[in-house]
Amino acid sequence: MPGMTAIEEGTGEPLVACHACDALLFEPPAGVRRARCPRCGAVLTTERAGSLDGVLAAAVSTLALLGAAVALPFVSIDAAGRHSEASVLDAAIAAGGDARALTLAVFAAIVALPATRALALIWTLAPLRLGRPPAPFAREAFRLAVELRPWSMMEIFVIGVAVALVKVAGIAHVGFGAAFWIFVALAAIAFYEDAALCRRTVWRLIG
Repeated sequence: MPGMTAIEEGTGEPLVACHACDALLFEPPAGVRRARCPRCGAVLTTERAGSLDGVLAAAVSTLALLGAAVALPFVSIDAAGRHSEASVLDAAIAAGGDARALTLAVFAAIVALPATRALALIWTLAPLRLGRPPAPFAREAFRLAVELRPWSMMEIFVIGVAVALVKVAGIAHVGFGAAFWIFVALAAIAFYEDAALCRRTVWRLIG
């Protein structure tokens, strides 16, 4: 495939392990922008012009949008002549009893963890983008960002809420608030971030 280089074609660089199948492979030669594992085909290196800019912009956008999503109405319900709106923060505060632990866990998965990950990415990438040495604890911050990604479940939350509200629509008029659409945008940003972020490139840049 044009532009693809099997990482086993390296030239004596240190060995690395494929994140998908654990095959031991050579680092790709300098200048290779995209490399795949020859055993399982997993993409190991994706260097594109402006990728750091894109990931950094996505992280900053995530922080800004999360702040708005917490405060703005998430859902509105009209039933029996009464109208009510609720934000994600309202739900977290209002929950009580056995539901409180579940609500706080959901709040962490869709707000706290993505915000922490965005801050870690900004801490890691901003100095690199400005042409400065890596920030203190950049390696720890980037490792945290990588480890938090599987626990950030905005896209699953959006799908689950949409399905639940469609079912509730039979007994009440349900509307999606501004915060719901912000979470849809955040899920799209997360997908873009995953596609644009080359972990090996960042590890190399921060030493």
